[in-house]
Amino acid sequence: MPLTPSQRISLMKEISNRLDSEEWHVIDVILREFGLPWSDAYQGTQAAYLLEMLRQGTDEQLSSLAQHVGFGADGGVSPRREDPSFWRSGLLKVFVSHLATHREYAEELQAELVGYGISCFIAHNDIEPTQEWQTQIETALATCDALVALLHKDFHTSNWTDQEIGFAMGRGVPVYSVRFGQDPYGFVGRFQAFNGNNKSPKMVAKELFDAYLKSKQLQGRMGEVLVTLFEESRSFAAAKDHIGYLEDLETWDAAFSKRITTAVKNNGQVSGSFGVPKRVDALVKLWKKAK
Repeated sequence: MPLTPSQRISLMKEISNRLDSEEWHVIDVILREFGLPWSDAYQGTQAAYLLEMLRQGTDEQLSSLAQHVGFGADGGVSPRREDPSFWRSGLLKVFVSHLATHREYAEELQAELVGYGISCFIAHNDIEPTQEWQTQIETALATCDALVALLHKDFHTSNWTDQEIGFAMGRGVPVYSVRFGQDPYGFVGRFQAFNGNNKSPKMVAKELFDAYLKSKQLQGRMGEVLVTLFEESRSFAAAKDHIGYLEDLETWDAAFSKRITTAVKNNGQVSGSFGVPKRVDALVKLWKKAK
């Protein structure tokens, strides 16, 4: 049955609400995949752009896209789409571009970064054998917050590494590189590079974490991630580590103060960690004064 005008309006509004936080690149990919019009010369907001493109869609196209984002024409609502399963929920998402011959180092780096609230995608490690690997790689590249390239010797001879970097550059996400016998080249040379020679994954992870904290593009996202880590601290030691990360933040949302104060009240691992409640009070006062 054809959609009623009321149903079409409901679908367009809900689809727009669920997609307007996506980047332009991702929005256009989604519109094209569902046969909807798109434009590379639009000057308005994502929400207004989506409504205009959706308005031109057929009932079938709107219904299919609504189902994709978890909303039915009958008004039934399911939870918003979650990130692909290879990303750890709530963490900063980083795509690790590497040579297959150096997978072990990439995996060790992945394990170290998760303690800093960073979830890494490593193609040879995170793709299920039954899944279409190229699609999964493209999905990871389309949804990551940043990319780090592990520049081992002959990195540029791979059929995929340069394309992965180019994809991330096209989206405008931060790109970092770590030198392991291969100097940055071409466009890679424009981005911040770290010396990874003779450094353990643990050391490189800390340097990357510090860089993400200082990145203008990632500061806000990192703040949210680290506050969540603090709230969910599962040991006294974790609470101390997490308050230390929060003390290194260079930007602060007013909501963070309430959240970490509430964590002291509700999480025994936070309140019972020696010195942490006092550090929370000091941090809240510091940012209140700064504001």
